[in-house]
Amino acid sequence: MPTSSDSAELFFDLLHEPLIGWRDTHGEMHQSNLPEVLAALAANQLRDFPRLRPHQRHPWHAFLVQLAAIALHHAGQTQPWLLAADWREALMALTPDESDGAPWCLVTPPGRPALLQAPVPGENPASWNNLLHAADALDMLVTSKNHDVKAARARHAQVDDWLFALLSLQTQEGFLGAGNYGISRMNGGFASRPGVGVATVGAWGQRWQTDIASLLAQRERIATNYGLAHEGGHALLWLLPWSGTEALALESLDPLYIEICRRVRLAAPQGRIQAHTTGSKVARIAAKDSNGVTGDAWTPIETAKGKALTVSRNGFDYKLMSELIAGDGYTLGAAWRLDGWPQDAALQAIAQATVRGQGKTEGYHERRIPLSPKLRRLLAGGQRQRVAALAQKRIQAIADMRKLLWNSLALLFANGENSSGNDAISNRASRFAQPFEQQEDSRFFDDLAHHVEAEGDQQDAVYLHWLLGLAQRAEAVLLQAFDAGPRSGLQRYKARSAALSRFHGGLRGGKKPPFPELLAHYAQQRAARASAPEGQAAHV
Repeated sequence: MPTSSDSAELFFDLLHEPLIGWRDTHGEMHQSNLPEVLAALAANQLRDFPRLRPHQRHPWHAFLVQLAAIALHHAGQTQPWLLAADWREALMALTPDESDGAPWCLVTPPGRPALLQAPVPGENPASWNNLLHAADALDMLVTSKNHDVKAARARHAQVDDWLFALLSLQTQEGFLGAGNYGISRMNGGFASRPGVGVATVGAWGQRWQTDIASLLAQRERIATNYGLAHEGGHALLWLLPWSGTEALALESLDPLYIEICRRVRLAAPQGRIQAHTTGSKVARIAAKDSNGVTGDAWTPIETAKGKALTVSRNGFDYKLMSELIAGDGYTLGAAWRLDGWPQDAALQAIAQATVRGQGKTEGYHERRIPLSPKLRRLLAGGQRQRVAALAQKRIQAIADMRKLLWNSLALLFANGENSSGNDAISNRASRFAQPFEQQEDSRFFDDLAHHVEAEGDQQDAVYLHWLLGLAQRAEAVLLQAFDAGPRSGLQRYKARSAALSRFHGGLRGGKKPPFPELLAHYAQQRAARASAPEGQAAHV
């Protein structure tokens, strides 16, 4: 039990102090404690958190969902409370041995738990090897080159800046050198913790509520399928002392556990927060062989390999998103739900991840794809394979068109001659072809939706119309590249003529025509011109 002197050393109490800034659905700013934030979410009054950085969005959302679901399950409830007092009581009930609320404070004596910080009895964090004065220096981003995000600049941070940075580190960090282990909910130390789910378009609270309902409904399934404790498991891992030498077994954890991966203790001399950090001998959770398959609600699992999704530097491009939405290559988590929504609900697929590399980050990636009522009915009603087939057909068409464009560009830059083996020309052609694929990526799902929602023979017409537009957009890229081609008169005309001939020849045939629909369309046009009366053929 805490002593009175211990209680006097508790600072930044999130149960009672208004330390978290947020905006309501009318744009008004508020400062609230954690129970009040949860109550605002339950009432769907909360729009966003202005001081939350983009890469911190998913960890913060996941934390709020997991924490609420854990509290509701512990209390035997299924619906979120609307009153802050009820949330405060429920959170306190999760820490019965800490009657003064220490586990919900950011700064406590080292021997006692603090929010997202394990107790370190008998240790003096002031003697640890790292002292951080800026909130963003604690965060998980590797920003040593100071290119996109400047390092250690948040020296006058608000309390919630420290909270978000601490949460980002503890719940989405990976391996970063000896003694710096990562979380269990990713496939290896250089992977990422993705956040993939379905949500309504609108305020933050609606997604929070539906994800809570999904976690509560699937809690037993998660425990059974992933070998976690059905009851009595550790849920808030910062409550347990950690000397850095002992790891927790997965089977000892609650299905919705909120983890920590680093030994961190915040202090506040003269009221200014700073962080002491040190390494550990082992990871906090012994999950090396799990490959990140831990039942996380937002992590897709590669079905064939049994590994958590690791997002590449390409982020959530159209190929990956097509597979997540309609393919069978991934098993999606509890937050992916297509049924049970109101028929007129505006839904979107959300995908978020901070892509990590070896000693670096490869950027923050976020994508939101609208899911129309008809599309989600098809996906949920046994038509998933048909949608996947249509998406794959378009992906292949884009790949074939890009290849044709690349070959035409290479011929242009080689002055109309064979450039096989010339790396400089190959690289140049690739650089000019890349914007074409990026443009198709940005419009891919809007175009696919028109295709999927067309009826009967209209589907073929919609696809042909798209294919013709695809060819036009690729040719536009080729024509724009003419300015970068050869400049001398004879070579210029020869190169441009050869590139256009290669491009149009590829559209209209070859040994293995990549676009049979275009081939048939052009043949029909020729036949119509041939059969048209003289004087009208030019208009066909």
